[in-house]
Amino acid sequence: MPTWGLKTYLGLRENLAANEGARSFIHESTRRRTPLGHAHRDHLRDLSIPKIREMYRQAIQQLIDEVAETEEFFRAGIVAIDITEADPFTGDRTGHEDEIIGTKENTNEYAYQWATVQLVGNTVPLVLDARPVRRGESRRDIVEDLLDSAENLVHVDNVLMDCEFDSQHILEMISQRGLSYVVPKRMQTSEKAQAKRLLRRDQDRYETDRELHLGKNEWHETTLIYRRKENSEHDDHRQYSVFMTNRGSGHLTEYGYRWEIESGYRSIKRFMAATTSKNFGLRFFYFAFACLLYSIWRAVDFLVQVELTGEYEHSPIVTADNTLTLLKKETGIG
Repeated sequence: MPTWGLKTYLGLRENLAANEGARSFIHESTRRRTPLGHAHRDHLRDLSIPKIREMYRQAIQQLIDEVAETEEFFRAGIVAIDITEADPFTGDRTGHEDEIIGTKENTNEYAYQWATVQLVGNTVPLVLDARPVRRGESRRDIVEDLLDSAENLVHVDNVLMDCEFDSQHILEMISQRGLSYVVPKRMQTSEKAQAKRLLRRDQDRYETDRELHLGKNEWHETTLIYRRKENSEHDDHRQYSVFMTNRGSGHLTEYGYRWEIESGYRSIKRFMAATTSKNFGLRFFYFAFACLLYSIWRAVDFLVQVELTGEYEHSPIVTADNTLTLLKKETGIG
């Protein structure tokens, strides 16, 4: 379909909008017919967010089936869940206040937000699912939704999240699913006091069990692990980080894998087509399609590494540009 060819073309060009991209596509494509920019946007606006997510999961399932044919890919592992923001929105958001929401940092800016679940660790870092974030949605509902998708695609062992997901109700839900978690805890009065005691003792690490109140007479049992930061610039309790886990301190080393979702977001955003539209579905489609292009790149790199060396090293040997060149050639869009 010509529309999908143009969409791919826009994703392969950094910060390229639909109208400008459609004009360039006419000259670079080998196809006889190509869509106009406004027709491209109109087609995408007709797609509902549930439909976009369904299409995304089908595409990721095909990618997983492809890489799963190798012995080096394991359908079990660690996932990271996080929320990322689009660039700050500077226009009039009247009528869109539930979609163009505040930023994660405490600022006066507004932005669209998207949540993802991604494979991390010693495996190919595919984005298993993506979803928009609306005002009023609980972090628990977002995590549960993304875990449902992830567990339909792979076997999940461990869940990594940042401190915005440190609610005891989220942790209890993850435990009830039979999964382990590692989540940093925002320091409250008791954690600050404990960190100060550790500082006075010059103690680098400390573990303690904690019961977190769920309501009524229900509690969630977790382990708090205090760990001193290396080369900290602070001379008080901020020298320490506090993590929560339900499977012992051995899982703490895995938390370092969470940085992969942050580096993934940086790559994903370079695949996004530019737009000034406030159409929520269109905005989400652009993000989801960028996640798919990123996942295709990492899957191609995985398969090339396995073919050439018989094993998979996490650092890519195939660049994003190499993959985009192959996509352009194979799809006839350049």
